[in-house]
Amino acid sequence: MAYKIPESSEMTPTERLYLPELVRGIAITARHFLRNLFGQRDPAPDILARKGISRVSTVQYPEERAPFPPGYRGLHRLVPRDDGRPRCVACYMCATVCPAQCIYIEAGEYPVDDARENAVIEKYPTRFVIDELRCVVCGFCVEACPKDAIRMDTGQHAPSGYVRESFVFDIPKLLKGPPVSHPSDPWLKRDKSSAPPQHKEAHTRVGDADEHGAKRQH
Repeated sequence: MAYKIPESSEMTPTERLYLPELVRGIAITARHFLRNLFGQRDPAPDILARKGISRVSTVQYPEERAPFPPGYRGLHRLVPRDDGRPRCVACYMCATVCPAQCIYIEAGEYPVDDARENAVIEKYPTRFVIDELRCVVCGFCVEACPKDAIRMDTGQHAPSGYVRESFVFDIPKLLKGPPVSHPSDPWLKRDKSSAPPQHKEAHTRVGDADEHGAKRQH
């Protein structure tokens, strides 16, 4: 019940006594309290659509959870390859575009005698760290990644913690989910692919002309 302010600015006798208005306010609070305490609560998932006797709209977490919107971005994850290694090639694109500067990467190089699927790429992340407390959930890192190595499709919040270090995710915490492969992946090149046709120049190079001319003079 909303309190209606009278148009006249003059105080009524009950308002001047103050005590009746105080009792009136306590009665309104008590009425709402008893209705929400003993009234039946509408279990509709949409909080704004609840129309039961009880007007409590608090989500009883974790028994009740508000549904995420379709465009919700969850925690980050590094996408693995078929061999379990991250798809990341340590190009620093995500760290460069991040407006919060919450991504830190250290790059390493694959050894020459490594497996063939790694011979076509040179770098990999030896350290990949995301500070979830500094993240602004903009999704720029996902858009900037050229290898589809980072996604925000987990649909999960950052878990609670008591120390800041628990919100700093490294490669073991980020590398999750099913492996992903694309036909354009360089490590999926065929072993027996034919060489492309060589381009032949239509004109004679200067060195060849001088050599042929010298031979013709002799």
